[in-house]
Amino acid sequence: MEPSDADFAAALSVVEHPPRPTAAPAPPTTKSSQGNKVQQPTPQALPSRRGPSAILVAPRQKGNPILNHIHSVPWEYSDTPADYVLGATACALFLSLKYHRLHPEYIYGRIRDLAGKYNLRVLLTMVDISNHEDALRELSKTSLVNRLSLVLCWSAAEAGRYLSLFKSYENASPASIRAHQATSTNERLVDFITVPRSINKTDAISLVSNFGSLRAAMNAQPEEIAMLSGWGEKKVERWCASVREPFRHAHAKSRGGRGPAVVPPVPGGDDAAEDVNASEEEADQLTFDPIADDDDVDDAAPAPATLTTVNTSSHDDAGTTGMVGDIDPSLPAGVQAALAKLREKT
Repeated sequence: MEPSDADFAAALSVVEHPPRPTAAPAPPTTKSSQGNKVQQPTPQALPSRRGPSAILVAPRQKGNPILNHIHSVPWEYSDTPADYVLGATACALFLSLKYHRLHPEYIYGRIRDLAGKYNLRVLLTMVDISNHEDALRELSKTSLVNRLSLVLCWSAAEAGRYLSLFKSYENASPASIRAHQATSTNERLVDFITVPRSINKTDAISLVSNFGSLRAAMNAQPEEIAMLSGWGEKKVERWCASVREPFRHAHAKSRGGRGPAVVPPVPGGDDAAEDVNASEEEADQLTFDPIADDDDVDDAAPAPATLTTVNTSSHDDAGTTGMVGDIDPSLPAGVQAALAKLREKT
């Protein structure tokens, strides 16, 4: 069969105009040091480590009455070094003081088997003996050394409740137990006023709104505060006592401003000192009088005693120079009397 004219024309067009090769896809643009962008890989968030959904109970705890009181969370048996696994990083060891009194070495072997596998390690102790003071003192020291949290319980129901709470709050945030921090000035003012007992937020708002400022409320008379609604006699007394009592304790206040007794040097040597300290009454006279007003204890500190002496020459037969001089009138009366007696003897 001979080719037709149409086939001949198609073959001629292919020879004269060959098909162009298809271009390969261009690689992704990158940013070099001259300013081109570099495409960084997107970081992948790793899944958080989560513990089992149920409490894992060691087979050694079969028959423990605690298991009958775990109701709010499921539990199942598992081969674990701890008695109860409460999460990915939390576990609990159970100990009865009655069993601990018979086998005191048991708990130390159980702690050794944990080998630091858990961050939170609870020592759940059943107090089922009467004389438990010595045993608890020993377990407290052991828990402190081995990083255990000692939790006491007096019944199986209480122990089961503790295990259920530990498991239910495994992934809870600390916001539920964190104290509320005041952010605004009004909230801080209310927190300050409600510090005294039985004063609530309503009383604090009424106090500030009636007096206009905290200074006016603190300087107000008890009769004026008693006229406010909700402010009874007890609240007024507690508020006035809180804002008027001194910050320093009475014992520290009387002790801090007085200081130790200062006795000026007695001229005349050791013999004269023995004469001055001959009796307790004379020794008491050498101390300063206490400050009369304790409220001004910081402003009225006792001044150091000074004694002005003038050397005088004694008789020729005396081998030493006398130290008798004029007595400073600013000294206390007891010191002046003692120095006057010493001057007469000299």
